[in-house]
Amino acid sequence: MEYKISMATQLSDILKSKRKSLGQTQENMGKKLGVSQRVFARNEAHPEKVNFERIVDILAELDMDLIVRERNTNSSDKQTDTESW
Repeated sequence: MEYKISMATQLSDILKSKRKSLGQTQENMGKKLGVSQRVFARNEAHPEKVNFERIVDILAELDMDLIVRERNTNSSDKQTDTESW
């Protein structure tokens, strides 16, 4: 499933929802990431205050990827393969 994120609060909701759908607690996620439950709870609630690497780590633990694409483009006109770089 894909999610469009325009605001940090949307990312927070997505992270929390996905974590719960996987049956993971904040404590379990904190342990996997090497932080306390309290720190993970703050990260999840306020992703805009978290460094990018932490967001990537959280997404990986939730089996999610971050995909960035241009707005308002015809996908058939743009190459999405990173090899084109």
